[in-house]
Parts: sequence; structure tokens; C-alpha cells
Amino acid sequence: MFKYNTICKEILSSLQERTKEIIICRFGLFGNEKKTLEAVGKDHQVTRERVRQIEKDGIKQIKKRTGDYKEVFSGFKSKLADFGGLKREDFLVSELAGSDDCKNCIIFLLTVSGDVFRVSENNEHHAFWARDKEVIKKAKKVIDDAYKTLKKQDKLLSLDGFQIKEDVSREALSSYLEISKRVIKNEEGLFGISTWPEINPKGIKDKAYLVFKRENKPLHFKEVASLLGEGANPQTTHNELIKDSRFVLVGRGVYALSEWGYMPGEVKEVIRTILEKEGALLKNEIIVRVEEQRIVKKNTIIQNLSNKKYFIRTPDGKYTVA
Repeated sequence: MFKYNTICKEILSSLQERTKEIIICRFGLFGNEKKTLEAVGKDHQVTRERVRQIEKDGIKQIKKRTGDYKEVFSGFKSKLADFGGLKREDFLVSELAGSDDCKNCIIFLLTVSGDVFRVSENNEHHAFWARDKEVIKKAKKVIDDAYKTLKKQDKLLSLDGFQIKEDVSREALSSYLEISKRVIKNEEGLFGISTWPEINPKGIKDKAYLVFKRENKPLHFKEVASLLGEGANPQTTHNELIKDSRFVLVGRGVYALSEWGYMPGEVKEVIRTILEKEGALLKNEIIVRVEEQRIVKKNTIIQNLSNKKYFIRTPDGKYTVA
């Protein structure tokens, strides 16, 4: 592990005092606050454009004397190579810094190294550092392939679940996907599309959906509220669940996910759907099928089945829709 703070002080020592102060403030080195061009300009009573020029000239001077630190800069390139040639900035800096408080110094050294370059954040990706432009093209293709795979399969995938056209290592694939704002990894290490509720939950309904997916069983709304935490109100949770078609009321206050195959509606509507789908059935056959759909007493099923407005008992003892 290099002493990045010490290296920065040594590299900056040859600069004029004002130039050094400006670079220290611009990068937030040695515990100083990182400042904008405008803020630094006010401090030194010069225009922001003049600050930009002083910073640019200072870095140019520094680059002429970085030869003494080739081991440091080759270490940056080597680390990027381990990740397929690029790495998201915050992850790269954390990897290099370890437990030391020298993250801004590392960004400064990456900037003056000349061997790697930074790509700024935009709507598509986070800020990252790369070894060359070819790896950026490759990463873009990999991210596009991953996005298309997720759209097609319509489910969360592990890193091993992707079939990528490009020849990339597991480490490189992980690094490429980490920079994307379209393909996101959740807390469980699974990847999905940024707009999916499993990735970016919005409000109680989406968070409740994740609770059901995690627990993988029907739950009472009070239990859902408890699992949501953060003081979630049980009645509010109940109201949100009942309005969302992703959830089906399968018992007294008990909900399940419709994607698990549960039918919507009251018991009589469930019976009707079963009979319309399967044809006439015996009472016991109906009870078994309804119990697969609802947490309900047998007498409640029989009561609904006796409603002649909805169901008819045929001469052979079966029931059909009225």
C-alpha cells in the first residue's frame, strides 16, 4: 500500500504557492474542502477561467516530474487490468485506499498519471476510470447485451446468469455492469433493470412486493407492515395491497402474489373461474381446488357453492356455473 498523501505532498512541492493552493482546494487534498472554480476564484480574487488555467498549467508541470513514481502509476494500470480495463470511480478509489483516508489524493494521482483517464458521470453511467477507449466500447456492448437479456427473461439474474456475446472474464463483467445506471445490482447481488420495483422500489406497494418475494409465502398485512419496518402503518399497508393487482387477498387479511397463480376475487368468483376452466366438478374436487387458492374454511366454500344464483348441482352430483 502506497502512502498517497505523502506522494501528493512531494509532487506538489515544486509548484508555486498559489498554484499549489488552488490544486489542493480543487481536489480537496489533505483534509481541505473540495471547492468549485467559482469558490476558488473568489478566494484568490481571480476569474473562474483563470483558476481553470492555473490548475491546468499546474497539472502539466506535475506530469513532467511523475517519473519518480512510475511504480504508483503502473499500479493503477495493473489494478484496472484486474477489472477488465475499467472501474467505477468510487469502487476503484475504495479498493486502492483500503482503510486510509486518502481518497481525494488517489483521484488527484489518477488525474496526473497520464496512463489512465476519467469518464464523467452522465444519465447512462457513473463516473469511471479506464485504460483506453477500446475497453469503453467493449463495456458498452456488454451492458447492452445484459440489458437485452434482462428484458427478454424478465427476471433478476446473477452474474453467472448472463449470456454475453463478448469474451469477458467474470471480474470484467461485474466491473462493466457496475458502471451502468440501466442495469443495477440489488442488495442480494442480483441484477435487474433500474425501473424494476425489485431494483428501485417506490412507495409501500413496491417495498411490500419485495417482502413477499423474499418471504415466498402468503402473509397477513400486519406481518407485511412489521417486515417493512420504519414504523409502517398496518392499515395503510392493507389499503395499498388491496388496490394493487400484484396482490391477491387469499384469507382474512392474508395476501399472496398474483404471479404465484392465485386468482383474484371472492370465494364464489374463484369457484366460478375454476368451473369455467375445468368444467363440472364434484364438491370435494371443488373444495380441494379452492383451498389451493384461498385460506378459507370448508363450510365457507360449501355455503358459496349452495348459492343457486351462481351454481347448479347436476343430476350426477357435480356442480357447474348457473
